[in-house]
Amino acid sequence: MAAVRVRQHQHQQVQQPITPPSPQPTIIRRKKTNQKFEKTMLLALVGIIVVLAVVVLNKQAAIQTTSMDIQKIEAEAGEIAKKNVDLTVRVSELSTYENIWKKAEELGLTQNEKNVKVVPGE
Repeated sequence: MAAVRVRQHQHQQVQQPITPPSPQPTIIRRKKTNQKFEKTMLLALVGIIVVLAVVVLNKQAAIQTTSMDIQKIEAEAGEIAKKNVDLTVRVSELSTYENIWKKAEELGLTQNEKNVKVVPGE
């Protein structure tokens, strides 16, 4: 009976369906040198973009500062121009004959025609 059981056991093992081996997914391997080169190029590109962004921001800040300085100088020039106009008007007011005569009288000067010398014009 033991022999029959062994045969049945062997027969049962044979009757089990044989599963075909599952195909393993194919792995495509890339060369490491290409990956290193690509990473290096990507880092270089990002570095260049960052440097250019910093340069642009620096130039914009310099332009803004220069623009503010120009506006300040223009405002000062406008104020000086106004002062010059006011002083020109004041000079023209003070240089009238009436004002000169009043100032001369205040200082005690008088008109003396005997003291006047005429110089012949050339």
